[in-house]
Amino acid sequence: MAAAAAAVAVEQEAACLQSFELYESESRFYIFGTNTGKTHWRLLKINRSEPSDLDLHECCTVYTQSEYHELLKNLDEDHRLTGGVKFVTKFYGIIGFIKFVGPFYMLIITEQRKIGEIFDHPVYQVTKTSMVKLANSKTRSRFLNSKDENRYKKILNTLDLRKDFFFSYSYHIMRSLQKNLSDPQEGWNIYESTFVWNEFLTQGIRNFLGSTLWTVALVYGFFKQDKISISGKDIMFTLIARRSRHFAGTRYLKRGVNEKGRVANDVETEQIVYGAGPRPTEVSSVVQNRGSIPLFWSQETSKMNIKPDIILHQKGENYEATRLHFENLRRRYGDPIIILNLIKKRERRESILRREFDRAIRIINKSIPEENHLRFLHWDLHENSQGKPTNVLDVLLKVAFRALRLTEFFYCQLAPSTGSDTAHHWPSLSSGLDPFLCEENSNSDNTDCTEIVGDISQEDISGSSDSSCNGTTEDKAENNESPPLKPPKFQKGVLRTNCIDCLDRTNVAQYAYGLAALGHQLHVLGSVESPELGLDDPLAHHLMHFYERMGDTLAVQYSGSAAHNKIFSAKRGHLKLFIRSQEFFRTLQRHYSNTCIDANKQAAINLFLGYFQPQEGKPALWELESSSVDHIAVHARTIKRVRSDGSILYGSNTSISGCSGCHNEDKELLNAAPLDVKSGSQFPVLESDSVHGNEISLTCESEVSNLRYTPMIPQTHHVPGGVETESSIHSGDSNFLDLEWLSTSGNSSDERSIAISTPDVNLSAENVISGINSETMENQDADIYTQNLPEHFVQWVNHGDTFWY
Repeated sequence: MAAAAAAVAVEQEAACLQSFELYESESRFYIFGTNTGKTHWRLLKINRSEPSDLDLHECCTVYTQSEYHELLKNLDEDHRLTGGVKFVTKFYGIIGFIKFVGPFYMLIITEQRKIGEIFDHPVYQVTKTSMVKLANSKTRSRFLNSKDENRYKKILNTLDLRKDFFFSYSYHIMRSLQKNLSDPQEGWNIYESTFVWNEFLTQGIRNFLGSTLWTVALVYGFFKQDKISISGKDIMFTLIARRSRHFAGTRYLKRGVNEKGRVANDVETEQIVYGAGPRPTEVSSVVQNRGSIPLFWSQETSKMNIKPDIILHQKGENYEATRLHFENLRRRYGDPIIILNLIKKRERRESILRREFDRAIRIINKSIPEENHLRFLHWDLHENSQGKPTNVLDVLLKVAFRALRLTEFFYCQLAPSTGSDTAHHWPSLSSGLDPFLCEENSNSDNTDCTEIVGDISQEDISGSSDSSCNGTTEDKAENNESPPLKPPKFQKGVLRTNCIDCLDRTNVAQYAYGLAALGHQLHVLGSVESPELGLDDPLAHHLMHFYERMGDTLAVQYSGSAAHNKIFSAKRGHLKLFIRSQEFFRTLQRHYSNTCIDANKQAAINLFLGYFQPQEGKPALWELESSSVDHIAVHARTIKRVRSDGSILYGSNTSISGCSGCHNEDKELLNAAPLDVKSGSQFPVLESDSVHGNEISLTCESEVSNLRYTPMIPQTHHVPGGVETESSIHSGDSNFLDLEWLSTSGNSSDERSIAISTPDVNLSAENVISGINSETMENQDADIYTQNLPEHFVQWVNHGDTFWY
């Protein structure tokens, strides 16, 4: 039995390759991969004689250290007539293979940095990459004069893989902890995840080898981990944000939803908490989601207008794409789906989306069983932030507690470690808790096993755990008894938060939900007595730093600047002058990125994700903008257009899928027919969410022009005033909670179990941040005037949303 276990351990150790050496001869590349201890080596051969084809061969033999050196010596002897075998570089994993109009290239990670670990499984950030051309000296001359080839390479380099791409060799970082423990998967299926950004680039090597030994699965987003001390105990806190590869792109070039129900800026956030010891025995996680409003809408980039028009594209009355989006969320997370919509209800640019989103939710709910209804809350964060910023956080915290009641969170105890455990083994669940495998849909992040767990009595549960919620390690040693095994908890459903960009307001709300969840997570781990953490608790300030960092990172990825953190800054007591100055310069930075940089960045994303695949005889990436404009004018759709000056326009317009410029004939241009890798020039395109023709942005690839195509509106007319009726505004802003309860204070035990403190959301003022006393304001004004600052600057600091008067 012990020998069999040892053999399995050796096999698993050999199957996890973490370091690679690249050698080249005139006819082949040789890649030697090894494990952490360099005790097992494997060999991969890449043919260079025909670089337009991808020809790979993996040796099935596992070599020892001495056998590896002997094999390398023999290979050098075999190629002595053509110069032998030369060392090229050491690297840490294959990102994938890509082809433009010439040879294939291999993308590899040449430098990495450890940024954390989960259950002793290291997590690394990519810090340096390299692109290796497969062509040798004889075949390279065929591609030297290709201007298009060099231009494609330059575009791809616009996507900086050194920023915010991370991976793990042995932990499936692209999946939530609950999914990893309840539905363990290996190999091919892992790369089909929504959050693996190099899924397309690895299709070739996975098709050939039928394995993922040589590649790493890259996740794009945010990862931060820190050890916090609570009552003398060290707790490991991890915050992960995973950005979806579907309908991915930049702010104004990817808005709303596409035909397949994928939304822009779709990000899954996971918060993991467990003891910081060598082998945690209890672990908890909670997942939330953000994503663009799942309607067909867009905005046109404009160098002269910081707030461009919002254009709503109506496509039928049944909201099929919106429906598909929420069905996808249900498959990922289960029920209930709770929607927290934070956009403005009276500002005309946003209110049209608010009304349309509300209508879509109600129509969808009519067609599904009541128990599966979408729960929603439309709450204007901007309007309610006219008072002190803490009021906003208090209200959001009440919402978070109510949402957490419905979705719950994940918690389980892990079986004690055994002598044969290695860092590459998954932590095993406490024996007897087979409910982890009870979910019918293995693709769901949630396993609703309440009924099964509830039927298990304490006597029926076998196995033990090293720790429980109560008692110290010394107490357990003295009692010499195993603590009672607690039933696991499962998250069932998800809180989905959005504003317009799903960046600034959304991040504040996600922080509130994270704070509500953290108290419950620490409570179930036995680290705190009460599951309620106040906003002034030191842990709340520490958590705010995490979410602020995450918000800034996600905002830079999507919009080009750090997030607007007015509420966080005001909570810390920063002066209003500092807050407004910071927000102003971030607005300028964001505007510059959106108008001057995002087009090339979007083109690079389309290449990397495989949404555009170059082919000879087909339009190049930079030629598609002009060609798409001619075609767009043919089809007509009804749209609503909201100008930034407040007027609402109606008229007939073009068919636009998610962003202007996407149309059916482009599927033939951009979704090249799948070809066999050995005989063709393209990676095979899988229908299983790998590449979607309607996810291609055609208006952002030009290196010369960054302007979007503005559709012609042959007949438009102004709606007088554009004022919403009272019934349309207050047609029912929530089926999730009572808005009167949300906006009033109370001292009942039921309310205290939901919210920590009672907010006051009835204050009103002109400025967003006005929670600074009058003495502070007077001193601030005096400081401004003593510095001889321009009068319009002073007006902007005190009153305005715009800098120019």
